Amino acid sequence: MLFNPGQKVVFLHESGHGIVDSIASNGRIIILDEDGFKREYLKSQLAIVQNEQYPIDEDVATNIALQDQGLSGANSVNTYSAERRKNDVSEIDLHIEEITESHRGLSNHEILSRQMIAFRQFYQRARSQKKGKIVIIHGVGEGVLRYEVRSFLNKENGVEYFDADYLDYGQGATVILMKY
Repeated sequence: MLFNPGQKVVFLHESGHGIVDSIASNGRIIILDEDGFKREYLKSQLAIVQNEQYPIDEDVATNIALQDQGLSGANSVNTYSAERRKNDVSEIDLHIEEITESHRGLSNHEILSRQMIAFRQFYQRARSQKKGKIVIIHGVGEGVLRYEVRSFLNKENGVEYFDADYLDYGQGATVILMKY
């Protein structure tokens, strides 16, 4: 993926967007974020937004970026089928087979990126709907997805999170309480 100054981008591992300011000598991309700060990113942490007719909204921009990278269609993120309501608590299962129709041929990085996109979309929708409690089913595995979800939450204000009840979810879920 080729980055050029002036291109709009979304962040794959955190909320937000920005514009490519420059390319550093070490190959990292310098982004002017939506708050006016310059920040350095690896290419793998960004997705280019090429369609100017859409507003820079995280859900829309992320979907555009996926389409522009040829990641739509059979492999597109489908969070709605992975979302459920249980005892008036919204939950999402981030296992890759729950959020895509097919993950064959995807690298581990691409799988993690898709899972984080699905998580961020679900989280942002829950925030906008003023949900008080949500559950993220990330599985146990090597703990990479759990770490990424919790790293994202550490940067958010007004949230508290903890391991979900073992009897309901086993060891692979996180409960998020949101305060408004």
